[in-house]
Amino acid sequence: MSFFESILMGLIQGLTEFLPVSSSGHLAIFKQLFGMKDVGIAFDVLLHVGTLIAVFVAFHKDIWELIVNAVGIIVDVCKNIAIWFKNFSKRKLLTEKKTKYIKVISTPYRRFVMLILVTTIPTGIMGIVFDDIIENASTALIIPGICLLITGVLLLIADNTPAGDKDSTNVSFKNAFGIGVCQGLATLPGISRSGTTIVACLVSKIDKTFAVKYSFIMSIPVILGAAVLQVPDLATESNSGGDIASYIVGMLVAAVVGYICIKTMLNIVRKQKFKYFAYYCFVVGIAAIITFFVKG
Repeated sequence: MSFFESILMGLIQGLTEFLPVSSSGHLAIFKQLFGMKDVGIAFDVLLHVGTLIAVFVAFHKDIWELIVNAVGIIVDVCKNIAIWFKNFSKRKLLTEKKTKYIKVISTPYRRFVMLILVTTIPTGIMGIVFDDIIENASTALIIPGICLLITGVLLLIADNTPAGDKDSTNVSFKNAFGIGVCQGLATLPGISRSGTTIVACLVSKIDKTFAVKYSFIMSIPVILGAAVLQVPDLATESNSGGDIASYIVGMLVAAVVGYICIKTMLNIVRKQKFKYFAYYCFVVGIAAIITFFVKG
C-alpha cells in the first residue's frame, strides 16, 4: 500500500467514523471502486486504534472517571460478596445484627459505566452472530448504497426530534439496551454507527450533549472488540517495513481527523444540522447503487 492510499483511507476513516455518514460504508465503496479489496488486517486494526485515540483524547476526563468508577464497582461487588458470606455464617445467630450491603451504583459515573455495559451486550451478540453476513455485505456496492439511504432517513428523523433532558442519572437501562441494538445494526456497511446511536439517544429523550458523549464513548468496547477479534489473523499476515510505516501514517491521520470530527459533531447535534449529512448520504448511496448496476 502506498503512502497516498494509506493517508486517503485514514482520512476516510477519521471523517466517517465520527461524522454520521458511515465509515464502513465509505471504506467498502472505496475498496470496491479502487480495487483495494484486501488492504491487510493489520491496517484495519491500526485504523481502529486511530479512532480509539481520537475518542480517548476528546473525552479523557470522562473516560478516566469511568475507569476509576468501574474499578470501584468491582471492588464494592467483591465486598458485598464477602458480606453475603459473613451474613450467611450468622444465619443461626438470630441475636447478631447482619452487616448491611454497600450500594454499588452510587454515583452518576458508576451508572454511566452500567449504561455502557448494557449497551455493549446486544451489540456484541449481534456482531458475533451476524459476523459472516456483515463481512459479505461489504463485497457488493449495492448493500452499502442501500444502507446509506437508510442512514439518510435516520438523520432526517434526528433533525425533527425534540430535545430531551435525560443524562446518566435518569436514562433507563431499557433505553440503553435499545441503543445497543441500534449500534449492532450499524455494523452493516453504510449504516452510520455514530448517526444511528445519536438518533437512538435523541429519540430516547437524551440530552444532546450527553447523546454525543454517550455515542462516542460506547464505541470504545465495540472498536476494541473488533480489533481484538482480528488479532489472531495477524499471525498469518506478512507485512514489509514499508507497509507498516504506511499503516502507522494512516492510523495517525485517522486519529487527528477523528478528533476534529468529534468536536464538530458536538456543534452539529446542538444546532440540529443533520439534514446536510442526510442529503450527502442520499447522493453517495444512489451513486453506489447506480455504479453497482453499471459495473454489474
